[in-house]
Amino acid sequence: MTQILFYSGSNNKLQTTCRLCAKAIQQHMRVLIYVPASKLLDQLDQLLWTFSSTSFIPHCNILDDAKLVSATPVILSGQIQVNSPFDVLINLHDQSPHLFDQFDRLIEIAGTSHEDKLAARERYRFYKNAGYEIQHYHLNDQSEPH
Repeated sequence: MTQILFYSGSNNKLQTTCRLCAKAIQQHMRVLIYVPASKLLDQLDQLLWTFSSTSFIPHCNILDDAKLVSATPVILSGQIQVNSPFDVLINLHDQSPHLFDQFDRLIEIAGTSHEDKLAARERYRFYKNAGYEIQHYHLNDQSEPH
């Protein structure tokens, strides 16, 4: 069964996403980041290259060359495909993604805005009602994702 992790209280969801990607790569996991909004996808693409002053997170868009996608640990995508070869799905959509149960781990990140909190609560309820056990982590300015 898919392991579901909720990170709430993120002051910057894209920064949190970068940190979580870095941790997943350290654990030799492949990550698919589900980003249906193209503007947000572009912002995340830039941030993954620059968020650390001493390194970057190798990534590409699912629309890139298939050889590049298969050799890259982090993929940005506006869609989730059947039989995805990834270990972790990071959901940056305001709704629960379809096919999330094909991944070993699903990560949800909730921001601090009222709208984002409401959407995250809906997703949380959806997973809970479906019988998934959820690990919840509350972030603050000083905390790093687990």
